[in-house]
Amino acid sequence: MTEPTLAAPLSGADDILAEADGFVLRVRVANEQGLHARPAAKLAQEAQKYDCDIQVRQDGGAAVDAKSILDILTMAAGQGCELELRAVGPDAALALGRLGELFRNRFR
Repeated sequence: MTEPTLAAPLSGADDILAEADGFVLRVRVANEQGLHARPAAKLAQEAQKYDCDIQVRQDGGAAVDAKSILDILTMAAGQGCELELRAVGPDAALALGRLGELFRNRFR
């Protein structure tokens, strides 16, 4: 019998993958305008609530700090872009679960 992970009770938890150094979640930007100022601000504000380091990477690009709106905006992630969220720390799985909800709900 396998041990349940912290991600089990979260919405969309099946998408969150446990790795040796934390958790990873792949998301797609569904907003028509991409990650412009408003969704980037929501993403950064939500990420700041959790006790973990959260990085965002766009297809082979450099990882940026998910807690920084300016870092997120520099990615210029447009509609349809696939992003990888990687979190390490005590709240990592919980944080990715909530951030995944933001992407699924188009930051509404």
